[in-house]
Amino acid sequence: LSELGSESAKIKAMGIMDKLSTDKTVKVLNILEKNIQDGSKLSTLLNHNNDTEDEERLWRDLIMERVTKSADACLTAINIMTSPNMPKAVYIEDVIERVIQYTKFHLQNTLYPQYDPVYRVDPHGGGVLSSKAKRAKCSTHKQRVIVMLYNKVCDIVSSLSELLEIQLLTDTTILQVSSMGITPFFVENVSELQLCAIKLVTAVSTI
Repeated sequence: LSELGSESAKIKAMGIMDKLSTDKTVKVLNILEKNIQDGSKLSTLLNHNNDTEDEERLWRDLIMERVTKSADACLTAINIMTSPNMPKAVYIEDVIERVIQYTKFHLQNTLYPQYDPVYRVDPHGGGVLSSKAKRAKCSTHKQRVIVMLYNKVCDIVSSLSELLEIQLLTDTTILQVSSMGITPFFVENVSELQLCAIKLVTAVSTI
């Protein structure tokens, strides 16, 4: 899926995606949807009190692998849809909704808590720290896999703004996209995502 994501970006840049058979492209999109669905609701912020540290790390690695795989599927699907001169058949509503669902969930539950400690939930309960205190305790170190996922999600958000310029989406989907575009401006340490969100909000406002 990672290779498919990068190859689809190349084919899109070359402007030859529309030369592929529409039937085969639609089949690929339907398969991609299943792969997006696989990681669209997986929480990566696990804390199993009964597990050892090694078990928890292995479990988290497994989940991150599935979440990253789903991100690659999202990118491939959105690369296909935002390629020039694509037939109407490729703009499958279920696939678009699944991409948005995946992106919203992992922004809120995976990336925001990693980049801005204000979004973290203390698994052990206890007192609530002020925003300043939480941010002061934040470590700048990020796992490589989290940075990779962050970059992929930035690409997805950016590509969604392209999709809005090409395809008319339902009102419900537009509302989902709007909230996704506005939320990053209330999160710290996500400047690249905020730039992509500006593109998204601008695309929504021009509809």
